[in-house]
Amino acid sequence: MGEPLRQSQEENIQKDPREPRPQVKKHNVNVATLLGLIPGIGQFYNRRIIKGSIMLVLATAFVLTFAQFLNIGYWGLFTLGTMQGVDDSRTLLIQGILSLFLTVVAIGFYAACVIDARRDAVKIQNGWKIPSVRTALSDWFDNAFPYLLVTPGLILLVFVVVFPLLFMVLLAFTNYDRYNAPPGNLLEWVGFQNFMDIVNVPIWRDTFVSVFSWTLTWTFGATTLQIALALLLAIIVNDKRIKFKRTIRTVFILPWAVPAFVTIMIFSALFNDNFGAINRDILEPLLGFGLPWMSDPFWAKTAIIMIQVWLGFPFVYALFTGVLQSISSDWYEAADVDGGSKWQKFRYITLPHVLFATAPLLIMQYSFNFNNFNIIYLFNEGGPAVRGQEAGGTDILISWVYDLTFQNSMYSMAAVVSIIMGMMVAIFAFFQFRRSRSFKEEGQV
Repeated sequence: MGEPLRQSQEENIQKDPREPRPQVKKHNVNVATLLGLIPGIGQFYNRRIIKGSIMLVLATAFVLTFAQFLNIGYWGLFTLGTMQGVDDSRTLLIQGILSLFLTVVAIGFYAACVIDARRDAVKIQNGWKIPSVRTALSDWFDNAFPYLLVTPGLILLVFVVVFPLLFMVLLAFTNYDRYNAPPGNLLEWVGFQNFMDIVNVPIWRDTFVSVFSWTLTWTFGATTLQIALALLLAIIVNDKRIKFKRTIRTVFILPWAVPAFVTIMIFSALFNDNFGAINRDILEPLLGFGLPWMSDPFWAKTAIIMIQVWLGFPFVYALFTGVLQSISSDWYEAADVDGGSKWQKFRYITLPHVLFATAPLLIMQYSFNFNNFNIIYLFNEGGPAVRGQEAGGTDILISWVYDLTFQNSMYSMAAVVSIIMGMMVAIFAFFQFRRSRSFKEEGQV
């Protein structure tokens, strides 16, 4: 009885799948890799017939379907057309971008075929048994299921975000303007000439400097004021001596409940130079004169900043209110015992806690106002006009891009300004996020 039992145990040990299996020397990994350069052939060599057939059919179908499209796409991307009035440079540019996307997909599929052939060859050489079709499909579905869920969103992201951005970037290197618009004319690649014009041509340089400086003033001024007002109101309402807190908080959040465009249109009427209630019913009875809110750039900018503070502080106020309620009263009691003043308690307890919890969202407030097109356009469409520049007195970069695109048909310059604007927002957000304590200490709280 002892001898058969010992033999059975030895057989079980030999069948243990964790033990290395003897290599199959006849199966050559390098040959499988070389054959894998032709999609499907490497899989045939590995005796993965169904997988190889699918890869070969897909590769063949791609070549037969898109060969002519890719040929015209790359030709159009490099030439932007050769026959004036016949070739549309915009269509050729779009087809060229799609050709780039298809090329990336094809390269990824090709690399996957080669890698798959080599990986299976290595496993077969180590004694791996080729699974059945049912097992292979089950394993594939288990491994590919997360990617199947992500793929529709990825495709949507590519065509809704990446494709327009790439089209805009390429337009910045062409001469697409109102004097040279397809299909009547052909576009040409001009390199960095448009970027140089922003610096060298006086009217473009002066306009860009003026709009850019106002954009920064608007972004930091309006956003900082709305954050400061929200913090002040949140601290006051959070005081234990204040009664009817719920009612007061509800009133402060009401401006957030009203759609922003409705509020902006109402304020546009209130600030009107001729019939606005602010001039007619407030300033003129008190001062004897009204202010040129719409016709003077300085007062127009002042009005826009005040409107944005009104629109923006409720959201920040709601954030600060939640954070203040989460701060333990023991901290303030300990500060009172140590003789801390109100300013010291605010500086060393309240402010650090508030900024730590809300820093990413506050940074997003700055980024949002940097591109806040609605208030600029709805208030007075970026006006009033300013002599000697291509933008209005209250135009920020995003509204200037809108004017360049839809009012003046200066598409290439609009693309240049958009690229500069996007780079500034990305750099600012990146460094601010990296420096914020909430990101540095993530997972340590």
